[in-house]
This record gives sequence, structure tokens and C-alpha cells, in this order.
Amino acid sequence: MIKTIQRHYLDTIPIVPRGRIMALGLFDGMHLGHTDIISKTVSLAEKAGIKSCVQTFSGFDKTGNGMLYTLEERISIMEELGADEVLILDFPQIRDMTAHDYCERIIRAAASPAGIVMGFDYTFGKDRSGDTDYMKQYMEEAGIGVRIVKERDFKDTGRKCSTTWLKELLEQGGVDTAAEMCGGRYYYYSGTVSHGKQLGRKLGFPTANIIIPEDKFVVRRGVYVSRVTLGSRTLYGVSNVGRRPTVENAESDIIETFIFDFDEDIYGAKIKTELLGFLRPEQAFSGQDELASRVSADKETARRYLEDKGFISKNAVL
Repeated sequence: MIKTIQRHYLDTIPIVPRGRIMALGLFDGMHLGHTDIISKTVSLAEKAGIKSCVQTFSGFDKTGNGMLYTLEERISIMEELGADEVLILDFPQIRDMTAHDYCERIIRAAASPAGIVMGFDYTFGKDRSGDTDYMKQYMEEAGIGVRIVKERDFKDTGRKCSTTWLKELLEQGGVDTAAEMCGGRYYYYSGTVSHGKQLGRKLGFPTANIIIPEDKFVVRRGVYVSRVTLGSRTLYGVSNVGRRPTVENAESDIIETFIFDFDEDIYGAKIKTELLGFLRPEQAFSGQDELASRVSADKETARRYLEDKGFISKNAVL
């Protein structure tokens, strides 16, 4: 059973007598390098019989093209990895804090750690003035142990797992390779199903639409084989990520998913849509008839993909 995380902000996280094992980072990509850090934190805490805590940030956009996961999504993944607590720091409020003050006021005084775990390249403080050596020296002088997790190489590529590389893969539609870098977790969008123009329903393929938040990363625009989680149910379909150039050329990106053999009214429901495989780029068609014909072809291609990759059995009723 997955534990329910106790979510604490800086001013409310409780002092615990025996301390906690704490992971430091942003953890946007949640790739194997990040999960190594969190898993080590959880393991050390369990052995010591104390709580595990993951520190992350809100109000942070690392590259200007959006965060891979929303704060809520990051917390959900941390929960799946077994963390007990999350300390969420508002980055704009601490961006100018010195490395010393960050160690003293944020980590040591506010969080009362018994141990610290962080990646080999972790930096902190104004102008990235603090690094792992700085943190290790400061904390060990305070009697707090520090573990540095080494880089994680990705298969035999000679490259280390990184959020930057993960984004590059997703920008190319490489969701299958990106999933390997994340330990089998496919990239996803989650949110509340919203009302659209209902054109899909008129054309015979109703869709479940999620508006992609402006601060969330957008993968290569196009059509994907997808898996939808609705409550306790797992469903499959085909999704378009983009701006619907044939019907409206919207200003904001949405993900609209045709779910196979499904015609329930789920407006207002929360769903998670995982991208399993890239089929084709988004394109504008001459009209609704051509669009409907291509969607029908995409549906059949997606079914074959799901069968070939072992997501469903041959001739399965979805």
C-alpha cells in the first residue's frame, strides 16, 4: 500500500526528536538519477527507524520551457517511491540566500535532519555558491551525516541521466526512451477533463481533454499511443498533444484523448494520460472528413502498437 505523504511547508514542518533523513534537490525530471537519491533516503530512514523527507521547490522554472512535472505530480511520484514527507520551498523567496544561510536556516534549523542525501552535482545558494563539498563540510561539523549519490549512466550510451537530456528526448517524441531513463515510468499529463468544442463527438470519436498548464513542459506536438488512468481503471487510446490546427489553432496546448471502446461522461473527472509511443507529428488537414479518416487510421495503428509492445493481448477487447 502506498503511504500518504505528510505535506509540510517551511514554516510548518515539525521538529522531530530523532531527526529525519532528508533528500535535497528540485527533482523535476524524476529520472533514475533522481530516484536513486530518493530511494537511498527512504532506505536509510527505514533502517534508522525515522522519517524520510524530500525537499523540493515551487516557483522554479529551470530552463524557461516549463517544468516536466507539476508540484502535485512530483509529490505523487515521491509518494510512490516511499517518502514520508516533502518540504516545499518557495524558490523566489530564497533565491538570494547565501549558501551558509541555506544550510543553517533552511536545512539545519527548520528541518532538523539526522542525515542528508544529495546528488553529486547539487548546488545551492545565491549564484550557486554552495556545492556538495560545502554542504558536507558544514553538516559534518554539525554532526549530521551526508551521503553523495553518484551519477547514473544511462545504459551503454556513455551519457548520464539528466533532466536536460530527458527534455531533448521528449521534444523529439522519444517517449519510449524517456521512459527507460525514468525506470519504466512514461511521461504523462494529469488534470481535470474539460469541455471542448465537442467536435470529436460529432465526428464519432469523443475525446477526454486536459488543458496543459502554461508552466508545464510540452512534448513534441503530435499523436501518441496512450494509457489513461481513471480512478482504479486502466484504459488505452490515442492522444493528440498540441493546438488542434484543423479546427481552431488554439493559443494554449491541450492533450485530447480518444479512449478505445469508451463513451462515458467524465467531464470534471481527474485523469492521468501517459504517452506510450509517438505515431506522427501534429498536422492541419483540409477539413473534417480528412481529419476523421486520419483519426480512424491512427486508432488502428495505436491498437497494433499496443499489441506489438505487449500492453494488450492480441485481439483484446479494450
